Parts: sequence; structure tokens; C-alpha cells
Amino acid sequence: MPTGVHIHNVRGQLFEAAERVLRRDGPDALTSRAVTEEANCAKGVLHRYFTDFDAFLAELVLDRIRGIEDRDTVLSAAAGTGSVVDNLAEALQDLFGPVTVAIVALITFRDGLRARLRQAGLTGIPLAMQATSMIAAYLAAERELGRLADDADIDTLAPTLVGAAHLLFADRASTPPQTAAIRKMVTTVIASALRPPRV
Repeated sequence: MPTGVHIHNVRGQLFEAAERVLRRDGPDALTSRAVTEEANCAKGVLHRYFTDFDAFLAELVLDRIRGIEDRDTVLSAAAGTGSVVDNLAEALQDLFGPVTVAIVALITFRDGLRARLRQAGLTGIPLAMQATSMIAAYLAAERELGRLADDADIDTLAPTLVGAAHLLFADRASTPPQTAAIRKMVTTVIASALRPPRV
């Protein structure tokens, strides 16, 4: 890109470029050079906005977390409507796209990124933790509405659903799991807590 050409919404364009690289080539291919080439901008642009590549990746993770917070609102609004299994399956399928799975891998293997996220106050495995909170809030709402048993162990069910879903989606070499497989997993996990629909 010629020097002096103004780029609108640079951060957003860099995030989108990083997500394209992750979807296409996986976490191993994600470098600052790959991001700037994908965004079709000068190599120095990324470092003009971020102190280093781990700072960029930390902001990318925070941006994805904001996306989970948006999904949280949608899922919470679904409580009491439709099928509990379908609501959960749809939310998990939406959550664990290739970008999220690749970012979780990045967090696991990049010490510098984990350190930046700790500095931002994030604990555990970011994205997975927020996803678990989202699922737990939905399950709590369904329990309040009587569609889950009063003694449903949400603190166990939520991380179990998120962990099982992540494992279903984690293999980049295979095609994503079918909706039927996700529904089967969800049904198995919540079977003992799910109340039959009222007639």
C-alpha cells in the first residue's frame, strides 16, 4: 500500500484479516506479516496501533469476547422459547466456529498472549470462560422457568457442554460436526436435568 494512503477502521480491518488467516490457514500461520499482507497494508501499520503482536492478539481476543457478550443477550432472550436442546445446540454451533477454535489454540500455546490477557484481568482460558458463563446464565434462566429440574447442577453442566462442544469442533482437518451430532451431545449432557415439556 502506498505511503500516506489513509485506511479507515484500521483495527477492524486488521482483526478481519487475522480471522481470515485463521480460518484459511490455522493458528500456526498467524504472524504479523501474514496479517498485514492479508489486510493489504504496509508492514508497519500493525505496530503503529499495537505495541507488539501479542498486544494485537490480546485485542483480537477481547474483540471476540465482546461478540460472545452479544450472543449472551440473544441466548438469554431465548429462554422459555423453543427447545432447550435446540437453543443450546445453536448457541454452541455459532460459538465454536473455526476462528474461535483457532484463537483458543493460540491462547494455549502463546505465553506472551496469555500474559497480556492476565494483565487485562482475564483468567482461565478466555473465550471458553465467557462461553461457559453465557451457557450457565441461560441454563439458570431455564431452571427458573421450570424447564430444567430445580436441582440441575449448572456449575457442572455449563463447562461440560462447552468442553464437549470444543472437542467436537477442535479437529481442523475434519469438516465441522453436523447439527445432529451437536444436538446428540447436548441431549446426553442435560438429559437428567431436562424436564419434559408441559402439555
